Amino acid sequence: MKHVNESFLEDFILMGFTKYPCLDLPLFFVILTSYIFTLLGNIAIILVSQRDSQLQNPMYFFLMSLSFLDLCFTTTTVPQMLFNLGGPNKNITYIGCMAQAYVFHWLGCTECVLLGIMALDRYVAVCKPLSYSVIMDHKLCLQLSSTAWLIGLANSLLQSTLTVQLPLCGNQVLDHFFCELPSLIKIACVDTTVNEVTLAVVATFLVIGPLSMILISYGYIARAVFQIPSAAGKLKAFNTCSSHLLVVSLFYGPGICIYMQPSGNVFQDLTKVLTLFYCVITPMANPFIYTLRNKDFKGALKRLLRRTILSRRMGENDVLL
Repeated sequence: MKHVNESFLEDFILMGFTKYPCLDLPLFFVILTSYIFTLLGNIAIILVSQRDSQLQNPMYFFLMSLSFLDLCFTTTTVPQMLFNLGGPNKNITYIGCMAQAYVFHWLGCTECVLLGIMALDRYVAVCKPLSYSVIMDHKLCLQLSSTAWLIGLANSLLQSTLTVQLPLCGNQVLDHFFCELPSLIKIACVDTTVNEVTLAVVATFLVIGPLSMILISYGYIARAVFQIPSAAGKLKAFNTCSSHLLVVSLFYGPGICIYMQPSGNVFQDLTKVLTLFYCVITPMANPFIYTLRNKDFKGALKRLLRRTILSRRMGENDVLL
């Protein structure tokens, strides 16, 4: 921190997505549209899951947790992206940049762990259906969700603090569209091998742990699904689990490419595309992936809309009377 203060660094300059300013406006509208869909989709999941009694089970508790996490995840970066794309000012304050790096890393690590926990929940639901409500009670769900948030916070405090302490020697240009740890490490004016290796090693453990849980859980799930006698039962189990596996692939794939190797080994343009994918596209896609083939959720959404319309009509009639 003292190195930064000595260099009087107050702002960072974000280079953004591309070197061509004419693309800023189209990108602004694309990202704004994605952000609106992200907000609407994830808020809908939270509201419907909370208000419909038929969705009061662990699966939807974790789905609500994921939706809330995605809302926070995108809001950490997208408003700043839109601000920089929508005008000539490409700056972000030093404090804002550090806060963004801490929070983004915290939420990203939390989602890694939460996706593993959701696979464990699916294992209990498919392989131990009669004991599901007893094993995955509300207390355990809260404990598992809290564990994910605490692990993410601990890792963020470690990685971000190590990065913040790097001297920048006045360097303030970030070749990225927001403040991410690998980009901050790149502009340091000292040897950053320790930071890069620490980031890669810890990221590897954070990925291997949840991924191992996911693979083992789905190995048992696949064996249990093949033993289901009815085709309808197999299809329902497959639809539920395939949605989660698709979300896992969309989130883990880009993250592995960026964090599980030294920062200099990935082309910066590719890094930007991958980062945009898992911090903008994946949170937008998650609500659609989980709900489009989910008959229970679609039924709950229709019931909520009917109740809302009915209550409004009754309110209008009371006013007329």
